[in-house]
Order: sequence, then structure tokens, then C-alpha cells
Amino acid sequence: MNLEKIENIVTDLLGEIGEDASREGLIKTPKRVAKAYEFLMQGYTKNIDEVLNGAIFEEEYDEMVIVKDIDFYSMCEHHMIPFYGKIHVAYIPSGKIVGISKIPRIVDVFSRRLQIQERMTQQIADTLDKKLNPQGVAVVCEGYHMCMMMRGVQKQNSITTTSAMRGVFREDPRTRSEFLNLIGKEKI
Repeated sequence: MNLEKIENIVTDLLGEIGEDASREGLIKTPKRVAKAYEFLMQGYTKNIDEVLNGAIFEEEYDEMVIVKDIDFYSMCEHHMIPFYGKIHVAYIPSGKIVGISKIPRIVDVFSRRLQIQERMTQQIADTLDKKLNPQGVAVVCEGYHMCMMMRGVQKQNSITTTSAMRGVFREDPRTRSEFLNLIGKEKI
């Protein structure tokens, strides 16, 4: 990421919206915005295998593993305005487990880039499915979209829910229902 180029773009943007980029409160804003985008978009530079760092282990455990209420923050690719919320992830191992801290790290890889909620939900599920080859994977994402809250329809309390079900979570209604009950969502 070329931070100097981003700073110049932000300086130009400030002028275009009617601000004076040289006034006291805005002098350092272009640099701050560039550094913020470097952080907010770090998902583009992350490699899943490096994030997992070998934390996939052989284990005969074959019951549901759930990590719920994972906070995420992302940027809508349509308006470049934040959306944020909670993600709930489950998988049923088939000989392999992953270190539980790696699941929120996978969420961060896909949320820290320009995104749409639907794609992000699928990317998380597909990554776990590919890396673990489990009996099934389930991901439910609940997002608050600032592009709907501060502009457009201006609906402050609406929640967008997306899900991605793989394997037994897709094929067996009882398994799906157990997961949804355990995360406090009876139906989706």
C-alpha cells in the first residue's frame, strides 16, 4: 500500500468536499487516514496458512465445536463505509481440529478488506471446510451496516443475517437446529 499516495488522495478529497486541508484540525488527517486504511485493509496481505501457523491437529473428537460472538469490523465495498457485528462459527471435526484462536483470526483475514457480508460469510466457511475437511461447517454472520444506518434508508436498528452451511449442517436439519439453538438463533 502506497501510504504517501493515499495521503495525497485524502488531501485532494478534503479540498473537493469544501475543507481546507491546511487548517489546524486537518493537517495530520491525510496521514491518519492512510494509516487507518493500512490497518483496516490488512486482510489483503494475510496468508491463511501463515495465520493458521500449523495449528491444525489430529484428534478423534467428533462433536460440534462452536466459537460464537466473534466481533468483526469490515468496510462495505459499495460505499467504503463500515459494517460490523458478530460471527458465530461451528464445525464438526473428522479427524482434525484447529486451535480455537485461529477461528477469530480467519474472521479477521476476510473482514479486514473491502467486503460484502454474503461473500465474507462464505469465505470463512469455505476456508474451514478446505483446511479441516470436517463433517460440516456452519457460519452465521449478523451485521450492522453504516451505509444503511447513516445514509440511504437510514434504518438504525436493522440487522443483516447471512449464513453458510456446509456438510452435515446443510444436509441434516437436526444438526443445523442444534447449532442455531446453541448460538441462540432458533431459525435462520
